[in-house]
Amino acid sequence: MRSEEEKMLAGELYAAFDPALVAARTRTKRLLHRLNVTEYVVGDAARGILAELLPHAGKNLWVEPPFHCDYGRHIRCGDNVYFNVNCVVLDAALITIGSNVLFGPGVQLYAATHPLDAVVRRTLELARPITIGSDCWFGGGAIVCPGVTIGDGCVIGAGSVVTRDIPAYSLAVGNPARVVKSLV
Repeated sequence: MRSEEEKMLAGELYAAFDPALVAARTRTKRLLHRLNVTEYVVGDAARGILAELLPHAGKNLWVEPPFHCDYGRHIRCGDNVYFNVNCVVLDAALITIGSNVLFGPGVQLYAATHPLDAVVRRTLELARPITIGSDCWFGGGAIVCPGVTIGDGCVIGAGSVVTRDIPAYSLAVGNPARVVKSLV
């Protein structure tokens, strides 16, 4: 029998209030509290917390508190990733981020979603992975929805809501975000 976390990561319906998932989120919230009240964003204290919170991050991860996520361990980051203040990463599915990616203040990555059927939604949830290529920049307040892939070299305009895949080297803006310019 598969665990609720295995179902969650496979994109199947899962019980979010499964005791193991609740315990994992509680552990993450404790780490986030420590990170978000740390006086120094860099230094041994912050590096230790980030290494425990985001164990699959590359070199030179920079997180400006406050930062929020569900699990942390489902976030995969390349090198040189920067999260400005108030970023939210709902990593109920894998969220893969390339190298040299900049997130402006208040950027939100939502892998978590819910069934459309109201009765099912009462007890079960869903999640869809998000993939972000390298060399991307997200303007403040941008939102990336579940299941979206954003190619390398993209710029996502401030306040944009990305509901569909964005091809590499594109400028996408608006709600819903649409490609307005090729960057090559």
